[in-house]
Amino acid sequence: MKSLFITGTDTDVGKTVATFTIASLLKNKGIDVGVMKPVQCAGDDAEFLANGLDLKDDFNDVNPFYADEPLSPNVAFARAKKTINISKIFDSYKRLSASHDLILVEGAGGWMVPLKKDYLVSDLARQMGLDVIIVSRLGLGTINHTLLTIEQVRQSGLNVVGIIFSETTKTKKGVPELTNPDVIKQFGDVPVLGIIPYLSKVDQKTVLAKCKDIKLSNIVSPKKKSATKTMIADDKKYLWHPFTQMKDWLEEDPLVIKYAMDNYLIDTDGNKYLDGVSSLWVTVHGHCHPTINKALCTQLAQLDHSTTLGLANTPSIELAKKLVEITPKGLDKVFYSDSGSTSVEIAVKLAYQYWQNIGKTKKTKIVHLANSYHGDTLGSVSIGGIDLFHKVYRNLIFKAEKLNFPDCYRAPKGKEYPEYAFACLEDFEHMLKKKSDTIAAFVVEPLVQGAAGMIMWPDGILTKMAELCTKYDVLFICDEVATGFGRTGKMFAVEHEGVVPDIMCLAKGITGGYLPLAATLTSNRIYEGFLHDYKDMKTFFHGHTYTGNPLACRAALASLKVFEEEKTLNKLQPKIKYLKELLAPLKKNKYVGSIRQKGFMVGIELVKNKQTKQPFDWQDQIGVKVCRQAREYGVIIRSLGNVIVLMPPLSMSKKELKTLTDAVSKALSVVLPTPV
Repeated sequence: MKSLFITGTDTDVGKTVATFTIASLLKNKGIDVGVMKPVQCAGDDAEFLANGLDLKDDFNDVNPFYADEPLSPNVAFARAKKTINISKIFDSYKRLSASHDLILVEGAGGWMVPLKKDYLVSDLARQMGLDVIIVSRLGLGTINHTLLTIEQVRQSGLNVVGIIFSETTKTKKGVPELTNPDVIKQFGDVPVLGIIPYLSKVDQKTVLAKCKDIKLSNIVSPKKKSATKTMIADDKKYLWHPFTQMKDWLEEDPLVIKYAMDNYLIDTDGNKYLDGVSSLWVTVHGHCHPTINKALCTQLAQLDHSTTLGLANTPSIELAKKLVEITPKGLDKVFYSDSGSTSVEIAVKLAYQYWQNIGKTKKTKIVHLANSYHGDTLGSVSIGGIDLFHKVYRNLIFKAEKLNFPDCYRAPKGKEYPEYAFACLEDFEHMLKKKSDTIAAFVVEPLVQGAAGMIMWPDGILTKMAELCTKYDVLFICDEVATGFGRTGKMFAVEHEGVVPDIMCLAKGITGGYLPLAATLTSNRIYEGFLHDYKDMKTFFHGHTYTGNPLACRAALASLKVFEEEKTLNKLQPKIKYLKELLAPLKKNKYVGSIRQKGFMVGIELVKNKQTKQPFDWQDQIGVKVCRQAREYGVIIRSLGNVIVLMPPLSMSKKELKTLTDAVSKALSVVLPTPV
């Protein structure tokens, strides 16, 4: 059994009587039911429920917040100079849940009633993750109100268990009263649980006698096979997971995520986990952000998809304009695709064809860094420097030039950080002096090489790279797929050193974590290299079916709106500093060799020997074990080999950051206990 949220189509539709009725019927079946009215404005509804159902709970848990005036809660509590504390509501809910089999939570007014600034009744229900029963009146007008409420509940991601009609006054039934339930059942596609008749007296005895026809089968049903077990079985039968050794996968039971809210993921058993890696580095403002949700719903009702091959659409135009506005000045054109890999592959193809188009046909080579990672399509694999991911495809990919680059943790013998990191630039210039007439582009992940284990560069490296590219007329490509959209503390990593690349690649966080979208931005110089007569056949012959998808572009626009309205980057700065303070104690751990942080990007490298920096053997799966153990503390993180990666959503609070780092610390102590 799962607790339920009781809402109404309006105020005074009989929610409290419905709550009392459901509770009485369930109690009569031997179920221990508790009730809760988190917020009440005037009246004695909560007291009536507690007394009428003979409940012994602390009344402050049954009704944590009360205001004297019968007004919308946001107004009533503001006038009373009181504040509704949502955390306190959840504390009360937890205590009640520990004492009962099932809790009926009655809302205030209707579904969209504000409880406080920027927080509705629907937000409370969504955070609780409860199934919903809607209480409606029978008479004229109820069809519109009820169908609208059903739609809003579903848009909140919650399940409507059914509709209960309540006769709050004794009136003669006309055609509306007789037909409305069937109409709502048909058009709302929800069960009608029954009709509570007008009751001159409301007590358990009366309710049991007059409301016995209310259908409870949707609320209490025979025990079914675990949904989680079914999902896991189907997953193992049908799915092939990315970057996963499926032999190991089949031997374990994975988490199956069903819901998300704010910075948390919730599995099919109702367990809640702090999302410590932003669902693979994409979630920016937390999950199911109301601004982005609303924008997507509106866009979905207008235009789902229209190709940009030969047509234009409004969201893709609006987003292109916005991206040019917020990226470094000099990036003037936007080419869309749908993933980080494709954005980089487009960049490489553009750079290559640009030189061909303008007659410098010898410039064909692409230079990349050792330990680089730019994606999994064959073009992006060709410029990847991590053998673990790429060596198996060596006979499929084109040959690129690799520039050795240190990992900034293991200095070569006799060298010191950060000076030795700049030696690579001397090697790069030496390469350019000899081969610049054959080099088309140099591609890097600016400041942070994520997949390589959060390798972070010392100040000045990026600037010098850009200067050398300019000096030797080589196009500079910055892959901001992982570092873009606030991850490093600025909107884009290149802003830390004022660098303007010739081409910049964006993906991951571009839509706030909602939908696949990528963008490759170029200078006008490159764009103009493709402006030729049709007969010359110098068009950029590249495109994707979902290029510039309106839904994805609308999500991206909404995410950028949230950045502005919530002042995300300004609020991020003190949290970056606090995260650094939280990570500092981990340095004392015997097995923590290095902690690397840039903004909200963190790599914690685990070593077998701190003095020699000897790594753990790959097959020991130490990083994997630490991440699994962290789940025991309600936190989801991932590892890159021996490097524990933390990449929280930018919306994560200081309290949640503490939970995140505490979980890592505890997991380390369990997996790698320090000898006494």
